[in-house]
Amino acid sequence: MLKMPGESYRGLLPQLTEAEIYLKYSLQQDLHKLAVEIGERNYSNYSKLINTTDFIASEFSKYDYQVRRQSYQVDTQTFENLEVEIQGSYQPEQIVVVGGHYDSVFNCPGANDNGTGTAAVLELAKAFAGKKTSRTLRFVEFVNEEPPFFMTPNMGSFVYAKNCRQNQENIVAMFSLETIGYYSDELGSQKFPPGLDHFYPSTGNYITFVSNMANRKLVCDVIASFRRHTKFPSEGAALPGLFTGVDLSDHWAFWQQNYPALMITDTAFLRYPYYHQPEDTPDKIDFDRFTRVVADLERVIADFVGIIQ
Repeated sequence: MLKMPGESYRGLLPQLTEAEIYLKYSLQQDLHKLAVEIGERNYSNYSKLINTTDFIASEFSKYDYQVRRQSYQVDTQTFENLEVEIQGSYQPEQIVVVGGHYDSVFNCPGANDNGTGTAAVLELAKAFAGKKTSRTLRFVEFVNEEPPFFMTPNMGSFVYAKNCRQNQENIVAMFSLETIGYYSDELGSQKFPPGLDHFYPSTGNYITFVSNMANRKLVCDVIASFRRHTKFPSEGAALPGLFTGVDLSDHWAFWQQNYPALMITDTAFLRYPYYHQPEDTPDKIDFDRFTRVVADLERVIADFVGIIQ
């Protein structure tokens, strides 16, 4: 359950390429919009949540995507998941979902949680715009991941995954991008659920791939692809639910519908000192490493959907 294929990269990180420098700038702009110009965005700050929805839809539309808004109501408020899709050319019935939630917790501007995931989904959608894929590829921005909706029927990803199951859609992989922008080279900066501290590095400079035991093959396939293509530290695990944090994001909703899903994360509260705090602001993000992770995930997604030249 802990042994993953390949080896985590060790050594100096390569310089950003010209394309990655541009990606870094775009990610910085996205984060500034989400966490500075908009800020806290949730049911209790509803107007800013709507501003976020409109921003995301506008960004998707810039790259000629047709934006699908999945609307649902909770009490008197309307909430929306946003989806764009590249229809597969050879295996269109097989669907890969790349998603992250765009709401933030109460009294928090949500730069890392989950502005980084939101921005990554936007920039990955931009990277794949106009490309042809073998499988169908969807990019989805989910609403209402945070309390009081978390792990309830009103969680945005739960609404989305349930609808996919009702429509008998064949989702073969779901990547949940959750809090992916904070890294530290300090020894002891990485914490662990009890029982795992002897198995992983205590320096929080790596990206982590996490699944439950039922999705061990998926997490192994994803981290194997990541390690083939990249020079960035990575760790992974398929863990029983008794370990804290294994199910704490939108991938949980897909598990409830028996879809294969995993979380990609910097481990959030196990590393990030400003988790769910007012200080979760863009200046805490390591944009060089955040950029590398997003660029590397583009290569992994390409592996899973099959790029047609």
